[in-house]
Parts: sequence; structure tokens; C-alpha cells
Amino acid sequence: MHFTSSIVATLGMASYASAHIMMTTPKPFGKSTLNNSPLLADGSDFPCKQRGGVYDPEGANNSMALGSTQPLNFVGSAVHGGGSCQISITYDEKPTKDSVWKVIHSIEGGCPARGVDGNLSGGPDTPVPDNYSFTIPNSLPTGNAVLAWTWFNKVGNREMYMNCAPIDITGGNSKSKRDTAAYDALPDMFTANIGNGCTTDDNKDLKFPNAGESVELLGSSTLAVPLGSCQAASGGSGGGGASSDAPKATQSSAAATPTGTQGGVFVTVAPNASETAAPVATSAPVTSVAPVASAAPAVPTNVTSSPSAPAAVVPGAGSSANNGSDTTTGSSETAAGTPCPGQEGSWNCISGTSFQRCASGQWSVVQSVAAGTTCEAGISQNMKIVNAAKPRRAIRFSNEHVRRHLAYSS
Repeated sequence: MHFTSSIVATLGMASYASAHIMMTTPKPFGKSTLNNSPLLADGSDFPCKQRGGVYDPEGANNSMALGSTQPLNFVGSAVHGGGSCQISITYDEKPTKDSVWKVIHSIEGGCPARGVDGNLSGGPDTPVPDNYSFTIPNSLPTGNAVLAWTWFNKVGNREMYMNCAPIDITGGNSKSKRDTAAYDALPDMFTANIGNGCTTDDNKDLKFPNAGESVELLGSSTLAVPLGSCQAASGGSGGGGASSDAPKATQSSAAATPTGTQGGVFVTVAPNASETAAPVATSAPVTSVAPVASAAPAVPTNVTSSPSAPAAVVPGAGSSANNGSDTTTGSSETAAGTPCPGQEGSWNCISGTSFQRCASGQWSVVQSVAAGTTCEAGISQNMKIVNAAKPRRAIRFSNEHVRRHLAYSS
């Protein structure tokens, strides 16, 4: 039988497409109609890969208690060198393009596979050997919701993947069912590569403009901010900030043999014990993350500050242990993409109301601080985020920590 070159090419592409990645845990909506391709380039099937039967549960029953750690698993072999992923939640039971999604966890690099340059061997039904997890924040409203896993691949066409799953958030008390303030303060889900004027850089792991407060760093030093007209994600504090609800972190364990070297850090901040506690002057809890040693751990390490025992601050490069930061006052906005040599990991707080970060040698897009909070103006290695409506809490991240983790290559 004679095959033309175009037919052969088409068959090859079909085989390639069939090996993309799908989320298996949590169990997604509409499993029988869900395929493993990315969202359409024009965004017409956003969110959740709109199709007939998109929100049919088909037996999916994902119950998640407040504060619980949940598994995140995938199937498929075309992992495109990994990339960056987010876990987001909406309380619209059948989300539309106008639904609001809030980020509860971000993974920068190494998702949905660690330590790979291209794709894995196998096919569409081959489980991805790397397993992940995320935590349900304690202050989320309880009840029915929808969880989204989004992925921006590192290698290949500029794409956005999105799978959605029905979840039932349990626990808490009657107030938990109606209090949305903490949820509203979370950053919006990042979107790109779907005809919205925002794209991701090729062959680099995405650095989310606002990753939120629970961030896992699993990639190499090739993090890059998005390109084009990317809408600033409201809420949150760009990867570090005060949290009113972060659950107590626990050490995770590897569930499968990884495909390459692993490493990473969860960054969360514990709550104040009381909403009416007196302001703290010089002993406000601060969070610092210990640098990774030369023999990197095989699994992410979670570091959480305690409200009753403030953690010590790791001084940034060029700072002293007395002040914990080097701050240049009177800073103004720097255009996104402008080089920032010698300032890797530094924060630029602009007028106390917005900020940007030096990542992969260039300044990110400017983001607004969360409602009710301010930052200390200026360029610093340890940016302070203060809750203006509650007792002052300073959150500092050392430049040395950021540089070590961004430089770590899987």
C-alpha cells in the first residue's frame, strides 16, 4: 500500500499528540471525553477543555479536608522537558471563561517530570514516574469547588494545558463556609499561550509573575518571566508574604523513583494565633529558608515559621545579621525584561503598593501587593510585606537562598 509523505506525517503527529499528559489524581471531570492535548491556541476551549460532557463527574469524587496534603499524579510520556505548573480553585461548579480561579500552589520547573530534556519513553497510558503533592489551605471556604491543574511546557510549541476536577472541601466550622476573604486574597491563576497576548519563553521554565505563598522550586536556573501583555495576577505576594491560613508543613516522601535529580523548597508562612493579638514590635515572626547543601535532598523540604517561636533570618549577600536586608530607598518601576546583573533574587517594592523581582537576570512584570498589605519601598534582598489591617508581620527571603535554589540544576 502506498502512503504519501503527508499521510505519514499526519500519522506521526497523531501518535505524538496521543502521548501528551493528563492528570489522573485528583480524578478529572468527563474522563471519557477528556483528551491529553493542550488548550486551543485561540483559547476557545478555556477553561477545562470545553467540550460535550466537560463537567460530567463520571464517578469522580475527590474529598479534600482543610489542611490536608493531596497527591498529584499524571499519565503520558510527552512531558516536553517538564515546565511549570499551578493548582488553582474556583467555587463555580461549572466554570466559564469569566470564572475566578485562585492559586493555592505553584511548581516552577520540573513539572510534570523532573530532570528530563525532552519526552519520556512509553505512550499515553504510561504513568509519569514523578509524583507531586499540594496542601489545601486551612482558611479556604468549605463546600463544592473545582480544582484546575495548569501546565506550561518547557520544550516545544508554546502551549497551556488544563485539566479540571470536582472537589469537596471539608472540615472547618460554619464560618469556613462563608468566609471568602483569605480565598479572595490569593493570586489569580496565570494564563498564557491561548490568544491573550501573553506567551511563555521557549526552552526555559516559567517564572510565574505571582506564584503565591506555596511555591515549589524544582527546575534549573533557566527560569524566565512571561513575554507580551500579561495581566498582573491580583492577590498574593509574588512568592513570599504573610499568610493567614498556611497549614503546618510536613516532610514529604518520594512515591516513585525520579527520572533525574530532584530538589526544591515549599515556602509557607504560619498564621498568628489570634486575630486580636497585640502588635509585635521587634519580635515579629519571620521566615527564612535554609540553603540547599551540595548534596541536595531527594525530595522537597518544607519550612514553616512558628507563631510562638520566631525563626532567625538568614542574611542576604552584602547584608548584616543585624538588619537582615539591604534596601535601596526611593525605587521606581523598571521595565519588564530589563537586565538586573548582580541583583538575582532581589525584590523591587514600588511606593509600597506594587513590586517586581529580579529572576534569571531580568526584572519581572510589576505586580500589585495583596489588598490590605504594603511592602517596604526600595530594592532589597529581603522584601518586607506588612498586613496593614492586622499586627505587623515581616517576611524576609534572603538573596542567598533564592540564588542557591535558582542555580540548582536538576
